[in-house]
Amino acid sequence: NGILAEVLVLIVPSQNPDGRARFLAHFEQTRGPEPDSSPFAAEHNEAWPGGRGNHYLFDLNRDWIALTQPEIASQVKALLEWYPLVYVDLHEMGSDSTYFFAPEADPFNPHLTRTQRDNLKLFGRNNARWFDRYGFDYFTREVFDAFYPGYGASWPAYHGAIAMTYEQASVRGLVVRRSDETDLHFRDSVRHHFVASIATAETAAKNREKLLTDFYRYRQSAIAEGNSEAVREYILPRGPDAAAVQKLAGILAEQGVEVKRAVASFSAGGREYPAGSYVIPLAQPAKRLVRTLLDPHVGMDEPFLKEQERRRSRKLPDEIYDVTAWSLPLMFNVECVARPEPSQGRFEPVAAARIPAGRVTGGKAEVAYLVPWGTAAAGRLLAAAHRASLRVFSSDKAFSLDGEKFPAGTLIFKVKDNPADLGERLAKLAAQSGAEVKAAGSSWVDEGVNFGSRYVIHLRKPAVAMAWDTPVSSQSAGFTRFVLERQFGYPVTVIRASQLGSVDLSRFDVLILPGAGGRGYASVLGDSGAERLKNWVSGGGVLVGIGEALGFLADKKVDLLSVAQENAARAEEPRKEAAPAKPAAPADARVPGKLLASESDYRKSIQAEKELPDAASGALLRARIDPDHWLGAGAPAAVNALVEGRAIYRPITLDKGTNVAVFQGPDQIVASGYLWEENRKQLAHKPLVMAQPRGRGVVIGFAADPNFRAYLDGMNVLFLNAVFRSVRK
Repeated sequence: NGILAEVLVLIVPSQNPDGRARFLAHFEQTRGPEPDSSPFAAEHNEAWPGGRGNHYLFDLNRDWIALTQPEIASQVKALLEWYPLVYVDLHEMGSDSTYFFAPEADPFNPHLTRTQRDNLKLFGRNNARWFDRYGFDYFTREVFDAFYPGYGASWPAYHGAIAMTYEQASVRGLVVRRSDETDLHFRDSVRHHFVASIATAETAAKNREKLLTDFYRYRQSAIAEGNSEAVREYILPRGPDAAAVQKLAGILAEQGVEVKRAVASFSAGGREYPAGSYVIPLAQPAKRLVRTLLDPHVGMDEPFLKEQERRRSRKLPDEIYDVTAWSLPLMFNVECVARPEPSQGRFEPVAAARIPAGRVTGGKAEVAYLVPWGTAAAGRLLAAAHRASLRVFSSDKAFSLDGEKFPAGTLIFKVKDNPADLGERLAKLAAQSGAEVKAAGSSWVDEGVNFGSRYVIHLRKPAVAMAWDTPVSSQSAGFTRFVLERQFGYPVTVIRASQLGSVDLSRFDVLILPGAGGRGYASVLGDSGAERLKNWVSGGGVLVGIGEALGFLADKKVDLLSVAQENAARAEEPRKEAAPAKPAAPADARVPGKLLASESDYRKSIQAEKELPDAASGALLRARIDPDHWLGAGAPAAVNALVEGRAIYRPITLDKGTNVAVFQGPDQIVASGYLWEENRKQLAHKPLVMAQPRGRGVVIGFAADPNFRAYLDGMNVLFLNAVFRSVRK
């Protein structure tokens, strides 16, 4: 079912004999909220086929910083009640491995303390003692690093725990024959995890006083650092997207971070901040968690990076295990201001609430109700309005009415085209979605386009389909479907990729192709399936390709997107006169001798003539938006995309389409994380999002997944535009 299982071992300091029973009862009762679920999700879970049987493939182990999943939110809630001293996340890995336990591999997150790193060795040594006694093979300090903070094996450490991951070679059933011709049984894997868990408990028991003292000092020193370091607080200003700011503040509060809301405007550093802005002081026990979540960049140590560059020069795989960037303000496109001094003003503590109640202002509308576009809250309201079959229009251009500016994409609900109780319906949807709705008594605008302009389009209720199953990436498909169904409450019909060539696509307006591995969609569609897709798009369909799917769309045989993937760019060499063509030499002929005078000559001689760029491990890269294209309506001037892999595409030419989002120049492109120098230069000014008209339809390509792990909220508007504003018949 795509459910990834984890086993958790928590060791908590409790002298209460009823502690264990209370803890288990807590877990039974605390499923936790469904924090990122749309307010309409509960309704559609009952109404849609499958109900709660709808599955999304998510690696829950990477969700601890964003809390999009109820399972992780409930664990966080329990941990913040108990504050375990030791937290172990037991996993499984490939069958040909042995067993992994702490200490982790380099790099370590710089916000982990030296004491925590030393204590990892304390647990590792005792585990090793018992594994040696029973003759179990194991390894440490390889593969699984301690850099990304979003694992169960890392997040508790930022509250002071000793957090670790244990990995057991998976049996994939009851028994597996491994490549070394040995059999691994399920009973073996159970025994290994059991011994490791008991050994860990033994270490904690023998060192209980030290662990309690270390825990206390960790939190005490965090407060002291917050009072003395260069950054002493962060401010999240209330801006145009107030719902996004509140969501970020709510996520921090859910993670045990002290967050305060300004009940009145205040000044700090010569700037005025409005009421409703949030302040996060650094003088708190969770200070190191705050820094690792809100700092624009968390760096890896130089020796580790130097070693990765050395390995890369020799075409050895790098040892970066996960993404190198995760700054929540950057991913949400929310401003975050670092301050050297605490602010003075009137503040109140913030509870863990994600979606604020929106409202309708201006009374009862005579002509229309307007919803400014460009926020997730407006997206939630639009999805709900479609499900309620309300008739909605949208402006491709910005306009001003009664002195207020409305961005491109603004939703227009005309009174005459909708039910008599439109105002009451929108008030309810605004309260649920967090969107702001404005009542308009006239369609006479101060600037821009009127409601009857040709730039104001009717937004049809789209029927959305998505490919899944082989060869589709289960994670890319899971991210996409989760964002649409759970975060925005809009239904998606899933179709096996192998059936796209035979199913009746005329029933759908939008078809999403998530990323795909191997030979991709070509391997299951063939020439005839690709031709059917082309005919469907020409007839008015909207085809949205994500990530690796662009390789299929750009294939010359398919020719749905007029771009090409680039090979690695080489440094310009002096041009030479072209030599006259020579007849081809026999296959076994020798080649002319060549003198290699230096190490540099040798390095050049072993480079392949053509190869793809080295794969990026995952960095947040800036891209600017074309404000004149309808796909960029309501989007900010720039977005931050999580880019990984090696795919770089040439820009689409003006006669074929539009590069709607383009990566910024080489000196501005990296917002956070580590990116190979060659990739930084080659990705500059290359497209992130492309749109190409084809007949009455359009093909839209996202070179990087806009729904990555469902925590790139800052990319929501571009993706929603592709789904909801693209059906333009």
